[in-house]
Amino acid sequence: MGEFASEAAEALKAAAAICGPLELEEITNRRGSAVWKAAGPQGVASIKLGTGEAAEVTAREASVLDQLAGYTVTAGRFDDGVWYVTPWLAGPSTWQAFRPVRKGDGGRAEALAAASGLCRAVAELHAEGWVHGDLQPQHGIHGEDGTVRLLDFAWSRRTGTTPWTRFDGTMIHLTAPELAARIITGPQPVNTTRAADVYALAGTLWTCVTGRWPLDYEAAGLSTGSVVEDLRRAIADRVVPLATATPWPAFQDRLRPALLAGATDRPTAAELADLVEAVEQC
Repeated sequence: MGEFASEAAEALKAAAAICGPLELEEITNRRGSAVWKAAGPQGVASIKLGTGEAAEVTAREASVLDQLAGYTVTAGRFDDGVWYVTPWLAGPSTWQAFRPVRKGDGGRAEALAAASGLCRAVAELHAEGWVHGDLQPQHGIHGEDGTVRLLDFAWSRRTGTTPWTRFDGTMIHLTAPELAARIITGPQPVNTTRAADVYALAGTLWTCVTGRWPLDYEAAGLSTGSVVEDLRRAIADRVVPLATATPWPAFQDRLRPALLAGATDRPTAAELADLVEAVEQC
């Protein structure tokens, strides 16, 4: 585990305002972006530090959180970067909620509820005029009261705005074909879209069921470890078919159209929620 940046002492003060006397646990630390869990007798908080090139991304995410209903954030700068503090979102991720399904231990009713909740959360975000831009299996948190909160808004934007100068994509395995094509052909800056969110949403749920990314790279002579540019080109050209493993056919059949259709023919996030909610558990 790394050491907390001493230069970001103000972040600790902001976290202590939520937690009281706190203990720190490093959760992730890669490419200049570190997340710490701060826990104390009064509560739990998340501290995110962005340094180097990640500083701009961290500042952008803090700005998004500050504009979203239901989220609170305190942010600041230090010598080498940007920090922000938010209350910790407790609960399993969508990936964790589907674990019994992947293991064959049942849990389909709970998984369907989690899938519906994730779709509804994305639909609500879209209705508020936002695009998430980076939906992944770990980016939905399911609370005990049934509410779903989204994480990682670094590539989110309010429709009608372009808060970055360049967009090269996020999780390549969940990148919609039309978005991959725009990244290749430009011009920059490329904007994320609600339709691309729905593709990533369907791909996220597919991955949560199967434990694998939704595309069969081997059928196209590639692998998950191939060069990102090669994967992006193959995705843009639609030469990579969907994976054939169907451990839950009734559920995956509702996701398949969103993954195969063009951007204008995909369901909305709310429509995908309706489709998911109509799935039989068996």
